[in-house]
Amino acid sequence: MSTPILEARGVSQLFPIRSKQRLFARTTMQRAVDGISVAIHPGEVVALVGESGSGKSTLGRMMLGLLPPSEGSIHFRGKALAALSAEEARTFRREVQVVFQDTGASLNPRHTIAQSVAIPLLHNLGMRGPEVARRVDSLLDQVGLAPGRFRDRLPHELSGGQRQRVGIARAMASDPSVIIADEPVSALDVSVRAQVLELMDRLRRQRQLAYLFITHDLGVVRALADRVLVMQGGRLVEAGDVDTILSNPQCAYTQRLLAATPVPDPSRQGRRLAEAMRQNTLGETPP
Repeated sequence: MSTPILEARGVSQLFPIRSKQRLFARTTMQRAVDGISVAIHPGEVVALVGESGSGKSTLGRMMLGLLPPSEGSIHFRGKALAALSAEEARTFRREVQVVFQDTGASLNPRHTIAQSVAIPLLHNLGMRGPEVARRVDSLLDQVGLAPGRFRDRLPHELSGGQRQRVGIARAMASDPSVIIADEPVSALDVSVRAQVLELMDRLRRQRQLAYLFITHDLGVVRALADRVLVMQGGRLVEAGDVDTILSNPQCAYTQRLLAATPVPDPSRQGRRLAEAMRQNTLGETPP
């Protein structure tokens, strides 16, 4: 198999916890992430699943380079982040992008849509002048937002699904190799969720993109992912092919996650999302 684009090797993240019971209590360390290893290869979708507080987002921040691991290391194309040269670090920041959960907070409310999408073009690719405007229009068109209607709008003038499309366009502006998507569709209703997932899957196929997809929605995992990693209490408790894990989980925690899903048959929701992604018939009416 090819060298992973992005890899975590035995990473842990420790946070200090001070007892509130005594004035001079000793500070203890809590492991939010405990010895996790994961590799992401070109074109692969890896789903990271677990309940709130399981350490998913902390691991995501470490793989983005936003939070240095307390133990272990993050590697980009086989080289530890801490050992990257200045030029290699710039390449890492360009090739590894993020799509956030909160579509409102992730966009500057005072920037037009065109300004938000242009920022990576200016800072990561060094584009200038008319080339920026042309590239912004092309990106908006790729995510299904007509440039003439949306480039000059502000975030509050868009629906949640449209803002998420802007977030994807902004991530795509840097021409990334891997996108870390932290609960990118959890705030959207089912029909818009299917649209956004279809868009992300289409971009993956067109550009050989890889995703680390952080989610608690097992229907989304079945519709989009190739592999799934299950986290509990900061540890990796089960990992493997998505169909194998979701149809025959071996870990009791994974079994409980499946049992807690809102639909009686978790595969039914995944099939509905997958079918909507294939047909792409569920529309969203622009404001």
